[in-house]
Amino acid sequence: MNQPFRPLPQEQSADDDGAGGRAGAEPTGRMAILSIVGFWLVYFVLATARAAVTDMPAQDEMLLRRAVVTLVAMGLTGLLYLLLKRFEVARTGRLLTIAFAASVPLAFAYATVNYIAFYGFPIAEHLAMEMEYKGDKASYTSEPLSMITSSALEWYFFIASWAVMWVALSYAAKVRRVEREAAELRQAAQAAELRALRYQVNPHFLFNTLNSLSSLVMRARGEEAEQMILNLSTFFRASLTREASENVPLSEEVRLQLLYLDIEKVRFPERLIVKVAVPRGLEDALVPALILQPLVENAIKYGVSRSQRPVTVTIAADQVGDKLELWVRDDGEASPTAAEAGCGVGLANVEARLKAAYGGAADCVSGRPSAGGWLVRLTLPLIRA
Repeated sequence: MNQPFRPLPQEQSADDDGAGGRAGAEPTGRMAILSIVGFWLVYFVLATARAAVTDMPAQDEMLLRRAVVTLVAMGLTGLLYLLLKRFEVARTGRLLTIAFAASVPLAFAYATVNYIAFYGFPIAEHLAMEMEYKGDKASYTSEPLSMITSSALEWYFFIASWAVMWVALSYAAKVRRVEREAAELRQAAQAAELRALRYQVNPHFLFNTLNSLSSLVMRARGEEAEQMILNLSTFFRASLTREASENVPLSEEVRLQLLYLDIEKVRFPERLIVKVAVPRGLEDALVPALILQPLVENAIKYGVSRSQRPVTVTIAADQVGDKLELWVRDDGEASPTAAEAGCGVGLANVEARLKAAYGGAADCVSGRPSAGGWLVRLTLPLIRA
């Protein structure tokens, strides 16, 4: 893909480059207690306010009885919570069925307590009044079972509404837990993918280096072979000390590439020239470890090895807005063919790693600059150490 490229930032030589909660709380017993207390306190306040507005007599006595009934109601709702907690692992539909079914006996129990509190021990001036129930005096003198049943039907929906609210909270917690686990699995999968892509580079590089080493030995260039072995050891010691999926400062990434290029200089002592153009303000920018390795390796393979004259391999960086641009360029006479540029481990590996690490926030383009040679430009979010 041919694209115009901006001029490289101010260059410096390689010798001058320094090395450089959880997703949501689960519903707890404390939450259950608070919701139950709050739920029935609303009833208590509303009932007391109604009595005050209607100017009912004996409000002090009624307030005491209402408080007792409210405390009993809280206890009964607590039993409903314990039942729902026992089946909290059940599916939501089943949990709702249990909640609706369990609310029936609790509604009758509450209605019975309410009847006893207000009608079992009536206040003299209230004998002809409705007190806590709608209706006239006839409703008071009706059969207790009829009154309890009628009251239970009314209070059933009140109790069941709390149960539905709690099931909704439990369901929301399950959804948050599943989302959290899914995010953890996605993160683990991404880390595994990054490790696989990262380790794919090392055997490929080692294979090429051992071939070069074999060639030096066969040509009886022992000192150069020894130097290559030392550089190779230093390179792998430096590159393997970090976690495969970990990011490294740009200065460290450049240092590793210079170690690799020192190895290649043994093969091409007269043809390989190295330049680094990394502004000092970007040395602490974080990049995936060895992200430049395949690009530098391709510059050697297609640019240096196929040219008869000296070739300059340039590693450059620049800041464009909130993005970091990394360039690897060679000015060799030859360049990869369309098939070579689009296939193989090198560029495909880099593109896959960028996608795994940054998604659509990173990009990789390559092409022939107007000045010749080949250039690959990486664009990724600028994140500092």
